[in-house]
Amino acid sequence: MSNGVVGVLLLALGGFLVGGVYSTWKTAKFMAVVLGIAALLAIGGAIFWFSS
Repeated sequence: MSNGVVGVLLLALGGFLVGGVYSTWKTAKFMAVVLGIAALLAIGGAIFWFSS
């Protein structure tokens, strides 16, 4: 897999998780926070991947 593909997949995963945060915020705040942390890690990993 090329470096660009991994970064794009990480960004896609982060976007998917952000969507999960949006959809679960009103019903399950704890799960939304957990998904938000995972989204931040995925997006941060993508940024790190692109910068290295």
